[in-house]
Amino acid sequence: MSDQWDAILIGGGPAGASAAAVLSEHGRKVLVLEREKFPRYHVGESLIPFTYAPLERLGMISKLRQSAFLKKYSVQFVSPSGSASQPFYFFTRYDRETIAQTWQVLRSEFDQLNLDNAREKGATVLEETRVTELLKEGEAVVGVRAELRDGTQREFRAPITLDCSGKEAFSTVRQGWRTKDPYLNKVAVWTYYKGSKREPDIAEGATTVAFVPEKGWFWHIPQHDDMVSVGVVAEGKYLTRGGVKSPKDIFHREVTQNAWIQDHLSTGQQVGDYYLTNEYSFHSKHCGSQGLLLVGDAFAFLDPVFSSGLMLALKSGVMAGDAVHAALAAGDVSPERFTDYANTLREGIENMRKLVYAFYNPNFSFRQVTDKYPHLGADITDCLSGDVNKDFSRLWDAIREWAPIPDDLPIGQPLVSREAAVAAQ
Repeated sequence: MSDQWDAILIGGGPAGASAAAVLSEHGRKVLVLEREKFPRYHVGESLIPFTYAPLERLGMISKLRQSAFLKKYSVQFVSPSGSASQPFYFFTRYDRETIAQTWQVLRSEFDQLNLDNAREKGATVLEETRVTELLKEGEAVVGVRAELRDGTQREFRAPITLDCSGKEAFSTVRQGWRTKDPYLNKVAVWTYYKGSKREPDIAEGATTVAFVPEKGWFWHIPQHDDMVSVGVVAEGKYLTRGGVKSPKDIFHREVTQNAWIQDHLSTGQQVGDYYLTNEYSFHSKHCGSQGLLLVGDAFAFLDPVFSSGLMLALKSGVMAGDAVHAALAAGDVSPERFTDYANTLREGIENMRKLVYAFYNPNFSFRQVTDKYPHLGADITDCLSGDVNKDFSRLWDAIREWAPIPDDLPIGQPLVSREAAVAAQ
């Protein structure tokens, strides 16, 4: 196997596999280094409508239509008392045959499909291979050192390395670029049930967001094989009140705080482990530097209340693949070349982040906005559905009547070299 590549990708999850697929389609010699052996477990199982475009670009739509994944046509919100909103069906706004139907996925199977898709397009994938170091010449990243499955160390070199390592954010942490969101510091506890209640007909695959006190919420994501992913997200001090620390005890106590969740789980059997994470929203100060580009969660990880993570990972992977190909074709992988990539990705993340901030404000509800400004319902729907790169200024102005909207974080711009910075002065 060669030690020299056009591009090296750290991680074979949705961001890495999609970037690898696009680069391979462009004829690039691509190496994906994945720490785990696929299939492997991962949370984050719900797609949103505007995931369609990157999936179509990747050639994944036909594969998903042939899969066992549960079709998702709608989302609904439920009060703590169990009162459910009218489900919002995506086909009331979008094309029924494309954007308006998406999927609830089992990530072990979905990520395997996506990584195999990159392989089919020509990417070389090494699983059970742990990247241990970024190789540098001066300020430039020129490759990586990795530990192979058999424990041997090997160096791989390329003009550019894409960090697609997910929440681990391999290079972000090592470069000291990680920045926590000043407010979105929630904790999540989740598990799985088999045989619990489901909604009828096409609502069977609906995502349900069910509220608990203190602006916390449950996700309820039905899956195939009669399984459901269900978890609670709230402030850590709320979830651990009374000294309760066990994820299992936290979860079952919170189930009693929402009548709809309690009822729907009552006929099911809990399966597997209880999981907890407190690493919620963070961003990278830079999107990359000379020879390095961040993609997906390695760039930014946002509170998952609106299930934007998979869409942003796949979209950023496709964008990165095209941007890196253009940079290689120009013989210039300087960080300045990726300014448009960074700005587009950052704009989408910031728009979704603004809506998440509003959601957690106790004085805000979507109904307040749409009752007073019916014409803004379309903007809310578009943002929630993943059409995040559009002008939402009218929506933010309206929401400010009930909740403050955060300023954009000073993140995501490329880290230019000292020489380039001096030359630009």
